[in-house]
Amino acid sequence: MQLLNFPAAIFQLQHLEELHLEKNHIEEIPPQINCLQKLRVLYLNSNKLLSICEELGDLQQLQSLDLSKNPLHLSLFANTVCRLRALRELRLYNMNLKQFPGQICKKLHHLQLLGLSWNNLDSLPWEISNLTELQQLYLQSNNLQVLPFAFCQLHCLEILDLRQNALIYLPDDINCLQNLKHLYLSDNHLAFIPQALGSCSSLCVLDLSRNCLDLNLLQLLPGSLAELDLSDNQLHTLPTVVCQLRGALQLLYLRNTQLKSLSCCFSDLTGIRFLDLSQNVLRYFPKQICSLSQLEVLSLDDSKLKEVLPGIKNLTKLKILGLTGNRFRAFPQEICSVESLERLYLGQDHGMKFTHIPEEISQLVNLKELYLENNEIQFLPSTIGLLQNLIVLDCHENRLLELPESITDIHGLQKLLASCNRITHLPANFDQLKKLEILSLERNPLEKPLDELCQQGVSAVLQYLQTKKAQHFKATKIQAWWRGLMVRKELGPFKNLFPKKDKKGKKDKKGKKDKRKSEKGKQQKRKKNSSKYNRITQVLVASPKIAIAFNQPS
Repeated sequence: MQLLNFPAAIFQLQHLEELHLEKNHIEEIPPQINCLQKLRVLYLNSNKLLSICEELGDLQQLQSLDLSKNPLHLSLFANTVCRLRALRELRLYNMNLKQFPGQICKKLHHLQLLGLSWNNLDSLPWEISNLTELQQLYLQSNNLQVLPFAFCQLHCLEILDLRQNALIYLPDDINCLQNLKHLYLSDNHLAFIPQALGSCSSLCVLDLSRNCLDLNLLQLLPGSLAELDLSDNQLHTLPTVVCQLRGALQLLYLRNTQLKSLSCCFSDLTGIRFLDLSQNVLRYFPKQICSLSQLEVLSLDDSKLKEVLPGIKNLTKLKILGLTGNRFRAFPQEICSVESLERLYLGQDHGMKFTHIPEEISQLVNLKELYLENNEIQFLPSTIGLLQNLIVLDCHENRLLELPESITDIHGLQKLLASCNRITHLPANFDQLKKLEILSLERNPLEKPLDELCQQGVSAVLQYLQTKKAQHFKATKIQAWWRGLMVRKELGPFKNLFPKKDKKGKKDKKGKKDKRKSEKGKQQKRKKNSSKYNRITQVLVASPKIAIAFNQPS
């Protein structure tokens, strides 16, 4: 239920320190708000506030205020906000602001967090330099083209988010921000980065993705960088300044940078744990990667690779490997030597498709997720049942004729995607997959009623298989009992195993002759008994009470 007004009972809670009324339909703040003199946190985001009462300014202990996503005209109520002198956090996201009132910067000297993302700001007031204690400034998705000179006087700033703006350049005095740790500049129009940025000695995260950078002009990067994103820039070659970061750099994003190869010094980045080289034109697996002993995540998707080097076995800490959309003619068997792998992506949406999975895949004993979609695989190897840690198996859009019986040995399997194949039936012990939560078998020529039950969910399929197995067990047991009875009466198909003998150990010729004479009659009798057996079996299997009674010890 969404509130239309402040609940009246709230104003009786005079010791209340934190109030969350976000995501309602409240249109105004009542004057009684000043009764909550001990309030420190007030969240009113995602409402329909049209005005702010002056009494809100009486909350002298309020430290965090969120007015985001409200149709407020902040300039009309800026004076009320300015009276909140203890305010440390002010969030004004997505309010269609075209200007930020300068008087707020003059009065709220203790602000540490200012959130102005998703507005229409094309400039910042020069008074922003008064926010001398500001540590976090969020300006994502605005229309900023330049930053004012006063901006570089925010010496306490640690996090600066300028993503999705229209910045053309950064101020040369950006090196004054010596406490800056996180700088996000993606989706702008930056053509170069000032050399002064290299003097920001505390900077550890730098995002320069989706710009127009000519990184040949980049001569210096902060040696403290632990994360660098250069994705979606037309680099063609990796600047040597990146390799100079050596052991400090841990996360490197180079997606869609038109790289054809890596320089020899790339192996100097010994601290790399995460490397994204997807959507490039590498063609050959870079041997420098095999020297990155700390690597845990490697993405080479859509990079036109034709092979994987045997040296990949040196990546003993590699847990996630992405190789989708490449040009492998066959399954790259060298991967099977990386026993530390937990997640493997080999779907071929845009690349060449392979038809065979080697039995050596069982060597990946730590594998938890295996993605083989969009290939032309007809059979999965029986050794796949040895992947006891497997949780997710995605093999949709292939040519599988069946699922191997050994798949039922993967008792921890939770997600099986096998749609768009040629599977007609499921393994006999498929109901042993007790932890299965998601099962996708659409667009397979499944036998009825499996094709209909798949639409009802996993539980319906497993219950059907269990019932079918139980009926088969009962039918087999009844069949064995009936055949035994027939043999004992010398009417069954096995009576010839016990021929009659005379006292001298020879067959009774007379009995044999009688048998020939009555063979025609007994064939008719066996046919009658067989028909009777089939009817009794159907009745016993179909009737739970009879089956239960039959199972009781005599």
